Order: sequence, then C-alpha cells, then structure tokens
Amino acid sequence: MPRTSGGAGGGGAPGGTAGSDGALLSIGAVLSRLRDEFPEVTISKIRFLEAEGLVEPQRTPSGYRKFGAKDVERLAYVLRVQRDHYLPLRVIREHLDALDRGEQVALPGPAESREGLDGSLEALLEPSADPGGPSHLRLGRAELLAATGAGEAELDQWESYGLVEVGGDGGYDAETVGIGRLIVDLGRFGLEPRHLRAVKAAADREAGLVEQIVAPLRKHRNPQTRAHAEVTARELASLSVRLHAAMVQSALRVRLR
Repeated sequence: MPRTSGGAGGGGAPGGTAGSDGALLSIGAVLSRLRDEFPEVTISKIRFLEAEGLVEPQRTPSGYRKFGAKDVERLAYVLRVQRDHYLPLRVIREHLDALDRGEQVALPGPAESREGLDGSLEALLEPSADPGGPSHLRLGRAELLAATGAGEAELDQWESYGLVEVGGDGGYDAETVGIGRLIVDLGRFGLEPRHLRAVKAAADREAGLVEQIVAPLRKHRNPQTRAHAEVTARELASLSVRLHAAMVQSALRVRLR
C-alpha cells in the first residue's frame, strides 16, 4: 500500500481535518481532532488501524508516531465508512488503494451495506451438521479484530468482562464476530463493556433454562432423539431472543411515556 503521505483523495475522503500548516501531529493530537466526529475512537483503535496497514504515520528517531494532514484524513475516512456503511476493513483497504490510484469509489447506502453484512453473518452462523462447517469455524485474534474493527485494548476489555471467551486453542467461535460487532455498535451510543455485563448475565441464565429442557433429550440412547435436542435448543433460543426483545420494547414504552 502506498504511504499515506500521498493521501487518499476523492471518493468522499474528508478534507480539512488537520491543520493546513503542514505540521505533524502526535497520536494524542490526532485523537483530539478525530473525537469531534468520532467520540468513540481511542488511541488503541488508531494503533490497530496502523497495524492493519490502513495508515502509515512517520516515525521519529526515538520511535514516536507523527501524523500528517493526509494521515488524519485517511483515518477519518476509515472511521466514517465503518460507521456509516458497516464495511469490513478488507473492503475499506481496497477502497483506499483505489483512491490512491486516483479512482472514484462508489459507497453503498447504509441500509444496503448493513443488510449485506447481516446476511453474510447469518450465512456464516447458520447451524450445520458438518463438524467442519461454518458453525464450527474458529477465528484467530487478528481475524476477530479485523472482522469487528475493534482494537486490542477493546478486545481485552470484552474478555475481562466475560462478553467474549477465547478457547483453549486461542481461537474464537464464529458467533463471537456477531457479538463483537454488536458491542462496537452499542459503543457508538456510549455503552461500554462494563455496562453490558448484565446482558451477558441474562444470556447465561436463558442458556441455562434451555439446557435444563434439552438435557434429558441429549442423554437419550436414541440418536434421533439426541438430534432432536439440537433442533429444540435452537428453537428455544430463537423464542427466548424474541421474548427478550418484546419485553425490552414493552419496558421502554412504559419508561418513555
């Protein structure tokens, strides 16, 4: 990827984000400038985007990062299309490469890109009878970070509050991608991982209820009965989610009167 000193011009890339005097900025100064539009951005997020090759700031002899105006514009572009169009980093990187070549980039509408994201995620998480199928997919840490757009520090927080769990093999279930994206979306409204502990506790209780119901079926000698336990568990989980959503909406109607 070309260095960001060349900039990602055109295609909706923001302008005027950094000063026009050509002065280089520290990562803290960049954070201050970006937070006017992206209050949820963190230094760890900027470092993550750098690690993913989306921005390449200069380095001083002592190793400090120094960002130019084009670097800040590039970061703002990445954050904006993540927020407004839900594009994965792989696609954003392709857009930036095209912009570096002077090409125009067409962005999907927010609803279109959200539907595409949800559709692909739904297909990924669709239960499969094949042990090697999508429902048994394992992701590494770097893959999870790229899929959710989170930073290392953010993932550490998710794990510390029990919102996601890393397996003994150091990998994550495919469902963790959906959980991570939802946590990121909620974070845009100011909800931090510590606020979501109650949600995780409620989910664990609901899972426990489902487990109590299907446990006798799973222990049955008849393989068809054991298979029916999996179907029953998925149906109960779907009903539980719908009930939870309906109750939240009902509670909100009462509180927002």
